[in-house]
Amino acid sequence: MKVEDVMNDEVIVMRENEQVGHARNLMLKHGFSRVVVVDAEGKPVGMVTEKDLSHKMRGNGPEWKSRPIDKISIRRAMTENIITTDPSENVQNVVELMIKNGISSVPVVDDEGLAGIVTKTDLTKFYNDKCQGKWKVSDLMSEHLVTVNENHSIAHVISVMEANKNSKIIVIRDNDAVGIITPENISFAYVEDPGTGVSVEKIYFIRNSNGRERKNVKMVSMLTAGDIMKNDLVKIDKDEDAAKAAAIMLREGISGLPVVEDDEVVGIITKTDLIKGIQ
Repeated sequence: MKVEDVMNDEVIVMRENEQVGHARNLMLKHGFSRVVVVDAEGKPVGMVTEKDLSHKMRGNGPEWKSRPIDKISIRRAMTENIITTDPSENVQNVVELMIKNGISSVPVVDDEGLAGIVTKTDLTKFYNDKCQGKWKVSDLMSEHLVTVNENHSIAHVISVMEANKNSKIIVIRDNDAVGIITPENISFAYVEDPGTGVSVEKIYFIRNSNGRERKNVKMVSMLTAGDIMKNDLVKIDKDEDAAKAAAIMLREGISGLPVVEDDEVVGIITKTDLIKGIQ
């Protein structure tokens, strides 16, 4: 199957001379987690994701980070030299590109410019449609679980994500999995006082655990993992067809599922794990 058969031709774009604030507003308005940055000719020159905003815009660093986000050029936050693909490329080759480079989307470019985008969600749909019966959950899942306690601070959660290079964190209460946190739950963080540069408050754009709506929350006190986790946790048995995991992720709008055996959590299966099964 070719890229043109699975790609999404609806892409949110912005010009390279616009500001970070515009990217954030586009994400909130359209419910997308990434924006492709294009030049004057409409050719992609970069990409900015929720993860870029939460990681590149926080912490100590250059003076520009303390400016209002509607004054910061998107070029400061975007990822440059992005990998692209052709509509006629094989889907398996795009999967290999994503896994090898640790990316979650690939813009599709033809002779006229940007034609679409392929994301892990698009490939999860492909897996659900074309790979039923191919693998069990236990064949593709990861047994390495990264966990936090529900009372851990958001700063700790972010540090655990970064230290483990893992974007799905299981939240534990009394040795039982009660929630999951992904970059969708922490889609923007600003932690510097513009005057002093001291980390004294945080602003989060948080996805409501019971739906896809977001709310802007300004907290001076510490927010915890339990405050933002997706708490209506869906689990899957390790002996189920992995295509069932794909269907659940698509239906629930999530990117990972805790895997259980006899009601005990033994691993996690994510969209990344699923697309590896396409190869």
